[in-house]
Amino acid sequence: MSEHSSSRFESAKRGAGALLSGAAAALLVMIGLLAAMWAIEVIDYMLPGSFDTEFGIAGWMPSGLFGIFFAPFLHVGFAHLMANSLPLLILGFLAGLRGLGKFFAASGLIVVIGGLGTWLTSPGIITVGASGLVFGYFGYVLARGLFDRSAIDIVIGIGVAIAYYSILWGLLPNQEGISWQGHLFGLIGGVVAAWVLRRKRPSISY
Repeated sequence: MSEHSSSRFESAKRGAGALLSGAAAALLVMIGLLAAMWAIEVIDYMLPGSFDTEFGIAGWMPSGLFGIFFAPFLHVGFAHLMANSLPLLILGFLAGLRGLGKFFAASGLIVVIGGLGTWLTSPGIITVGASGLVFGYFGYVLARGLFDRSAIDIVIGIGVAIAYYSILWGLLPNQEGISWQGHLFGLIGGVVAAWVLRRKRPSISY
């Protein structure tokens, strides 16, 4: 084997190792995140009162701004949480494949942009649920490959688009009890995160 071929093999080996390591870390983070959501829902079910009304995003209410950071962990019952759990696990895992640093930064941008957009466009409505994160990770995974021009991320994005294109129906404002605002601004937050966190390329002068 030539020195050039050996170097390419070692580089590919390191890349595969980094991807596997990233996959394991992303899976552990998402399992932990879901475990926290389920634990919170169990506690909310057992205690008097309601976490949803106390810590949800209450549109146009100054106190409701605090809900931006708590609402993704709250759900209107176990059926709501179950509906979000699998897509959140899969899309969050794919969003975290390329490194937890960018994943946490993207999650923060999705939560803030999605939450602020929901607060501004949902007067008098309390919004809770992780669906904003689901749509955010969907947008992030789709846009990441385009902005980074990474072959593997483009392939992942295409696969996600094919598997989850039907969730885009959740952007329509005609479904009672469903926050299309949270979905829309979560998606916008994901695309913005992909742009902000894109891989920077060196400028070329000529």
